[in-house]
Amino acid sequence: MPYRITSDCNGCGACAKICPADAVSGGKKEAHTIDEALCIECGACGRVCPKGAVLDGAGKLCAMVKRSLWSKPEFDIGLCMSCNMCIDACPVHCLALGGPKGGKDLHGYPYLKNGKACIGCGFCAEECPVEAVAMKAPEAQDARASLVEEKKVV
Repeated sequence: MPYRITSDCNGCGACAKICPADAVSGGKKEAHTIDEALCIECGACGRVCPKGAVLDGAGKLCAMVKRSLWSKPEFDIGLCMSCNMCIDACPVHCLALGGPKGGKDLHGYPYLKNGKACIGCGFCAEECPVEAVAMKAPEAQDARASLVEEKKVV
């Protein structure tokens, strides 16, 4: 089931900005809506909504999560078979295929090319046929360092 926006929406537009499928629409300071036909159920809209006005496909209220705490893909090169399914599954195109490791291994391997673009949807991990991709949340220490950096910028 696609995600939905409740009447608690204040029209800030955060969900529309992050949606990789352009499924969210609405005017500034007006309640937004999600086009069910376009929604890919990535969950990014729910993670950025400051009002908690997004329901997931099961009808549960989504919670806002600081972007610095979103899970990112990590790749187990020992399991990876270089099929590129993870790269093809990424709706924001933040993954790429790197060059060979060297020696007799001539395969390229996926990596997170643009971590800032990653929306933490996990589609890459879901599509991997050999479970070589795992979604990992930043370590608590890394997350605290990010918060400290954010405060310095402000």
